[in-house]
Amino acid sequence: MERSTIVRVHEGLHARPATRFVKLAKSFESEVEIIKDGKSASAKSAVKLMLLAVKENDEVTIRTKGADEIEAVEALVGYLENPLAGLAEEQAPGEPDAAAAAAAGVTLKIEPTKPAAFEEEISGALKGVAASEGYAVGTAFAHFPPEIKPERRTLSVGDINAELVRFAEAVEAVQARMNASLASDTLSANDRGIIAALRDIAADDELRDEVVATINTGSDAVTSVIGAAAKIAAQFGQVDDPYLNARADDVQAVGRQICLALLGQADISLDDIPERAILIAEDIGAWDLARAPLKRIGGIVCGHGGATSHIAIIARAHGIPAVLGMGAQVHDLAKAREIALDGHRGHVVADPEGPVLDRFRTRIDEAAREREALKAFRDTTPRRADGTIIEVAANIGSLEEIDAAREAGAMGVGLFRTELLFMRHMHLPSEDMQAETYAALAKAFAPYPVIVRTLDIGGDKPISGIEFPQEENPFLGWRGIRMCLDRPDIFKPQLRALLRAAVHGNVKVMLPMVADVSEVRATRALIETCKAELAAEKVTFGEFQLGVMIETPAAVLIAPALAKEVAFFSIGTNDLTQYIMAADRLNPTVAKLNDVTNVAVMSAIEMTARAGVAAGIMVGMCGEAAGRPDLIPEFLRMGLTELSMSPASIQRAKKRIAELGA
Repeated sequence: MERSTIVRVHEGLHARPATRFVKLAKSFESEVEIIKDGKSASAKSAVKLMLLAVKENDEVTIRTKGADEIEAVEALVGYLENPLAGLAEEQAPGEPDAAAAAAAGVTLKIEPTKPAAFEEEISGALKGVAASEGYAVGTAFAHFPPEIKPERRTLSVGDINAELVRFAEAVEAVQARMNASLASDTLSANDRGIIAALRDIAADDELRDEVVATINTGSDAVTSVIGAAAKIAAQFGQVDDPYLNARADDVQAVGRQICLALLGQADISLDDIPERAILIAEDIGAWDLARAPLKRIGGIVCGHGGATSHIAIIARAHGIPAVLGMGAQVHDLAKAREIALDGHRGHVVADPEGPVLDRFRTRIDEAAREREALKAFRDTTPRRADGTIIEVAANIGSLEEIDAAREAGAMGVGLFRTELLFMRHMHLPSEDMQAETYAALAKAFAPYPVIVRTLDIGGDKPISGIEFPQEENPFLGWRGIRMCLDRPDIFKPQLRALLRAAVHGNVKVMLPMVADVSEVRATRALIETCKAELAAEKVTFGEFQLGVMIETPAAVLIAPALAKEVAFFSIGTNDLTQYIMAADRLNPTVAKLNDVTNVAVMSAIEMTARAGVAAGIMVGMCGEAAGRPDLIPEFLRMGLTELSMSPASIQRAKKRIAELGA
């Protein structure tokens, strides 16, 4: 059986989504192939799958053969059509919300901060790849583990089986160490996802089969692993994709770990790196770096690697400046006493002196002062000049993000995206599961409000348990409140769960994609039905305020009528901008139109605010624009009293509001 589809996985089947896809494929007995541009690969091999270089928006065919071939096709195609595949459960608290952006149909592009200084060239600076922004000066810490050389032993026929067993045991040992690392509480979710991908490479059929074939010809295991890793790494290097090119380093790193296990050796540890030292290395395995004392590392300089390598991903996640791809220059840097690096521009200076050193230290001090100054606003209650409190809340999509939001000083949650809860599972979450999640959220922020958005799922982001029709434009189709009202079997358990959670804190509920007053009224009727059922079942429940997201032009135009029906508005500028400007956010050719500052969009926001203020209800904003310091004064002038944003923007927003109210 076979079925073709368009891949919607955010950024395609790179390392982590590929390993998740393989895990899903292996759960079926059937043989599974994935075909792209006439080339096919086993869907049960992460390496083969990655080498196929399946990208977002590629057309592929899934071919299955076996007892459960129908179920396999449905599940695998469903995965490929899910923008969140490979992202949910991998995001570390406080990281850019890539999963939520994918769910909303947005491709996150994190632009590097442009440095205010260093525009001119730095005398004596070496140039590499700017992989993680920031400035650092510190003691050079050289990390150059000895190269593992092939043993080049020729095995007798009688020794081959024993060598195969030795190889299998080495792979098991490496996997066991990686599994132990995954159990560590010190790892972020991002680091854990990277290590899981490396563990899967270690056990991949492609690598194993290559090694086994070579051992069977009489070559020793160490020589066989080195050769197999080099061969597969070379294949990744030939793929026309920077991210997949970077996976060559991962294969080599895994091969090294297997060789060390075969030789009974341990790699040189990073445990002794001094505080704020600059790590200098030819290459660093992602597994080694993820397990290192990252809080002590002041910066990273590597001969290998690029902006898409796992070293760069880990460095960015932990705020460590990094310059990679230095090549042979890295060996000269290893001889230095002190290193200065500019992660914005990819510059590295050995033993900086005089004006150059002063400029680095000035930039570091400025950045530190800014971070420290913003901390003063963590517990600030910002107010308008007239004394009105402005709630600065967090946009989050999972309970794992609570700590980052609270640490940033969030005054509650302005947007909790419930679709991530639905997408994480191969089945619809039960009422009890939802009630526990919403209750935990409410307790964590009490007495501050938490605004929970009801399920915002459409044909552009399918989930298990809901069959969506084929639509020419799912962004204008059966999604959000439209789907929920048509499927009370899905909507009622969520509303019941929210009512049950309301006894644990200040829960508010808002409806997405509202375009007509009747949708609000129908939801109210359904809520009353849920209350009656819970009361009859003697289940404790509370009350919650009902609001709507303003994200369709229709909602803007009927805002005065909607304001009579609900307790609050929350303006979703991401979709509102797209719909007002008729400019698809996924289409780069019309990107310049997708601008919240366009007079049409700002007029729509003001019309909404005016209607809400006139009706005496709260008007907030949960779109990306809410965290923009340049727009906050205008939003407050319009009458908004709640702004919800990513946790990373909260302290800066509080500072801006405080300045306006001073």
